[in-house]
Amino acid sequence: MAVQHQNTTKNIEVPKSNITSIIREVKRPETALKDNIINGINRKGGFVNTHSHLDRAYSVNMENFHLANASLKEKWYLVDSIKRNSNVYQIYDRMAYALERMIEQNVQAVGTFIDIDEVAEDKCIRAAQLLKDQTAADIEIKFINQTLKGVIDPKSREWFELGAQFVDIIGGLPAKDAGYEEEHLDILMETAKKYNKPVHVHVDQFNTSKEKETELLARKTIEHGLQGRVTAIHCISVGAHKQEYRRELYELMKKARLNVICCPTAWIDGKRSEELAPTHNSVTPVDEMIPVGIPVAIGTDNIADILKPFTDGDMWTELRFLLESCRFYNIDELINISTVNGLRVLDIQ
Repeated sequence: MAVQHQNTTKNIEVPKSNITSIIREVKRPETALKDNIINGINRKGGFVNTHSHLDRAYSVNMENFHLANASLKEKWYLVDSIKRNSNVYQIYDRMAYALERMIEQNVQAVGTFIDIDEVAEDKCIRAAQLLKDQTAADIEIKFINQTLKGVIDPKSREWFELGAQFVDIIGGLPAKDAGYEEEHLDILMETAKKYNKPVHVHVDQFNTSKEKETELLARKTIEHGLQGRVTAIHCISVGAHKQEYRRELYELMKKARLNVICCPTAWIDGKRSEELAPTHNSVTPVDEMIPVGIPVAIGTDNIADILKPFTDGDMWTELRFLLESCRFYNIDELINISTVNGLRVLDIQ
């Protein structure tokens, strides 16, 4: 005979509750962590975007978007059409719009390279001066001269010298004077000493052990007595070297008191190659540099141009890419990377 089971649950009263309100009161852990970091950044004055190219920001469109598929070295020349066809007010508008987006994010200071060469001529200088006059009360801007034409060719050198007088920081790109990288750096550093200005240099951008530009920059910094005044931008190829070399390099960088700028979304798209190297990604090895005492700051690099058409200039996105790609979860250091390290890099007291 089957046993009849009595339903003992029908008389149990389930208390009614507003599940939605309970869920709202429970904060998602990742949101709490982000808030902790953002609040820490705001307590130190806000983000510092140490590296950008605002004169070309928001210049990508459906007509030139196909150029985004070109290599970096090809893009160094392809941007000439944008520079040539832009007038002072178009450049000003692009820079001003980018700064508005930065101010919305509570960015306290921005460092931006501007093109000063035989193609752009002095248009970016004139736009930058207008910008400085209009935004001085809202955000601090440091201008740096881009050297996409190198500094050794006589005409390029002439424009470099003109730009060096206007900008706040001397900029460089040794790869544009391939084969003469040492001379390129000598010119940058002699100019920096002449005008008593810091130096920012793009180095090791191609994620290959064939590059040792960060090492060269550190040695030249010491040779010229500019310890603490020079910043290496990107340093991607450092991660492609063996651990023994990296350790030696970090010691040399410390002797040079070299600063580093990491621009994560600008380089996360590093392409595959058949070169044999230690397993690594294409982001500055921040997780190794910070613990050994090398100051690292953060920047957006290109924003919505043919070099990085989908980069939107969001500082949290950059910091999120940094901490995830390097698995670097030291909150205090992430706050310093976003603030005080950036002020140091931009020579802001």
